Amino acid sequence: MSDSLATYELRDGVGIITMDDGKANAISMAMQNDINAALDKAEADKVPVIFTGRPGFLSAGFDLKTIAAGGQPTVDMLNGGLELAIRLLSFPTPVIAACPGHAIAMGIFLLQSCDYRIGVNGKFRYTANEVAIGMAMPFSTIEILKQRLTPTAVSRAILLAEVFTPENAAQNGVIDVIVDETELMNTAMAFAQSTSGLNAMAHAVSKKRLREPVLEAIRAGLVKDDEAWRKQFLA
Repeated sequence: MSDSLATYELRDGVGIITMDDGKANAISMAMQNDINAALDKAEADKVPVIFTGRPGFLSAGFDLKTIAAGGQPTVDMLNGGLELAIRLLSFPTPVIAACPGHAIAMGIFLLQSCDYRIGVNGKFRYTANEVAIGMAMPFSTIEILKQRLTPTAVSRAILLAEVFTPENAAQNGVIDVIVDETELMNTAMAFAQSTSGLNAMAHAVSKKRLREPVLEAIRAGLVKDDEAWRKQFLA
């Protein structure tokens, strides 16, 4: 068994990145490091990516123990999570999210940073719960939600911490398609392989053109977020 929190497998021309910490796939610094190492391999292989998790979870968000402890590790973790979202949004090959369950807080932000999002039927939640737990929504994550959710859903997600479900996620722009759990990876593999018909350079350039404004907005927001996090966690 691998000690990595996120593993990489090259299978039939597709790079599969699987997060599995045995729990809720907390986006700790260790998890971020393993995901970035896996993305390095996928980028070197020049293949489309499937980004997935363990049964029941894509991710429930940042590591709460690190947040509770405060200090520089917390600031580094928060910044690192947003840098990871930026990397997914700007990744040169197609990135397909195979979401096997809940996507909460940083989990939903990573979900919205993938090019195509596949979810599964079940009693699962997709929610940015910051306001519900007493946190103002970061500037950077507002921009991540704005670029994928429908306009009305954005307001509900940010201001009301709405919990979206597999039943209503597609109509609100949270997910592209919902399948049965047993079909998740087959569907993701088929879609990822279908992107081999795309011109790789055209895909990368078009992605940059499409997302350049939102990436600039996310980075500008992250500067303000970092300032706020430093005041909060380094005081």
